[in-house]
Amino acid sequence: MMPIINPPCALRPLLSVLMLSNIRNTRIEWYQCDPAGIIFYPRYFEIFDTSTTMLIERALGMTKLEYLKVYDFTGHPVVETRGRFRLPTRFGDELAIETALVECGRSSFKIEHRLTKAGVLAAEGFETRVWVVRREDDPKRIRSQPIPPEVLARFNQARI
Repeated sequence: MMPIINPPCALRPLLSVLMLSNIRNTRIEWYQCDPAGIIFYPRYFEIFDTSTTMLIERALGMTKLEYLKVYDFTGHPVVETRGRFRLPTRFGDELAIETALVECGRSSFKIEHRLTKAGVLAAEGFETRVWVVRREDDPKRIRSQPIPPEVLARFNQARI
């Protein structure tokens, strides 16, 4: 029987292997809620976006502003997203958000989020993001670019 080898991120574009994760806590604030005091669903996507940034900052050891400059790229926009909302969250609720990098391709990566309230799953989010730069021929447009090898290495080193 051959041993199972865990290949680096760039070599497993079709596998969903937990590589890197982060847990943070937040409280639902009034501005995030509808008049009934229940979180307005687009706010979950804001929480997901912040959580993704915090995950990458943790892996790279720098702020988003710093890593955008260091790696000379435009960002990592969402190209696909979806959510599952299982339990209402309300003004004042304390949530734990676990964010995990689960798959990397050449220039894209997939993130999953699990929001829990008092240990119970309240919502899940799924994102595909792409590493992009501005096009040289038209700086108003962007194009995908391979994720730098040193970033992939940090994603793998930061694994829990």
